[in-house]
This record gives sequence, structure tokens and C-alpha cells, in this order.
Amino acid sequence: MADVAIRQRDNASVRQTLSSTPKTRILVAGASGAIGRRLCRMLVDDGWSVAGTTRSTDKASMLLDLGVEPVIVDVFDAPSLLGIVRKAQPDIVIHQLTDLPPALAPEKMAEARIRNARIREIGTRNLVAAAIAAGVKRMVAQSIAFAYAPGPKPYREDAPLNLDDPDIGLSARAVASLERQVLTAPFEGIVLRYGKLYGPGTGFDRPPGDGPLHVDAAADAARRAATRGESGVYNIAEADGTVSSDKAVDTFDWNPDFRLGEAER
Repeated sequence: MADVAIRQRDNASVRQTLSSTPKTRILVAGASGAIGRRLCRMLVDDGWSVAGTTRSTDKASMLLDLGVEPVIVDVFDAPSLLGIVRKAQPDIVIHQLTDLPPALAPEKMAEARIRNARIREIGTRNLVAAAIAAGVKRMVAQSIAFAYAPGPKPYREDAPLNLDDPDIGLSARAVASLERQVLTAPFEGIVLRYGKLYGPGTGFDRPPGDGPLHVDAAADAARRAATRGESGVYNIAEADGTVSSDKAVDTFDWNPDFRLGEAER
């Protein structure tokens, strides 16, 4: 209990620092992804100095066009990642790393789930270690809101994950590892459990199923979580009765109907 009290005081100090100092430096890991691209645009427009990681040299120019300092790195290369995060000196890291095929192509998803689980476990481990070494104050990390065990709906953040399910268990265990790593690190950790994405860059023009989430609203939630909220887990999805995002709405003043204007796309 003493450790919890100390962490609560530390977290309160971090929140005060973030709210009382000018916007400075953010590192977006996975900046060239569907959410990352839109998030980077928002952060730059808000006045942040943004560095963004990508594995692809081809995507570096796109990040430059957004006003982002591109950093080419593989999250599994722990020494290189450590050096890059230390050099970037971010106050905040936003973890948007995934490895999924366009439109979640069914014929590619079996292998993609394995790759994505590896990013969530090992990639997160490397990113958290680098963030700690660089003195990062806060990390916002992407998780999923469609890995809950069957139970009463709408699912809230304290509902159990479906860890033993033969289909979704691998993903559920991987996000459980990601969440545990982020929430137990010595910085303020915010986990956003995203619903099923749709919108530009996702491969889905319309809501794909229960608990949908437009990519613009997903990016806006991460932008808001960069400076708001206590350590913890937050559902981020539209209110269709599948999951409750009341906590995020109350904490971040988040609106699932948020969309970028045409000129910003």
C-alpha cells in the first residue's frame, strides 16, 4: 500500500508538470500507421515538437511533409531504439505500433496475429525500457477493446480479458502483457483500448462490427491522453452497447464523433 501511495503522489506531480509547462517533445512510435499519421498531424498543429518512428525509408518523406522528424528504426532492435529515444529526449511517448495487413485480410491474419503479439510483448518491452532510460514522464499505448471475455455488456475497463479463448487468446494475452508493462513502469501510463477501426487508411469505409471506432476519433483520444488523465485503462469506442467509453468521455472530454476536416486529411 505504501508503494501505491508513493506512485499516486508521483503521478499527481507528473500531471501538474504536464499541465503547467509549455508543450515540448513527443515521440510517436508507429507514426506512419493509420492512426499515427493522423495523430502526428494533430500534435504538430497543437504546437508539439514531434518525432515519429517508422520501419520504412519510403515513409520518411511523408512524415517530413507532416512536420514530423522521421526516425527509421525496428522496435526489435533494442540498442538502436534505446539510442534513438535518448537522442529524441521526449517528454511523452505514444505507442501506436502494430503489424497488421490492409483491411485485416483474412488469408493473412493467422501470421499477422503472431507478428502483432510479438510487437505488443517484445516491442513494448524494448520501447518501455528505452523510455525509462530517457526519463520519459508519460506513455500512451494502444490496446484493444474487443478482447473481453464473454459477459454482461457494455464491457467496462474492469471486465476480464478472454485470455484462454482459442481464437482471440493470443491477442488478449499479448495486450495484457503490453498493458502490464506500461502500467507498472516508473512513468505515468495510459492504456487506450481501441474499438474496431474504420475510416481512411484502415481498409474499412464503414463500421466493421461491434464496438467500432473511427480512426480520427482514435487519434484524437491519444492526443488528449498525452496530457490528461490518471494512469489506467480507458475504453475508446462508439457507444453501440458493446463497450462503455464513459471513463474516457469524462476524463479526456473525448467525443467519438470527432473527425478531421477535409483540409486536414
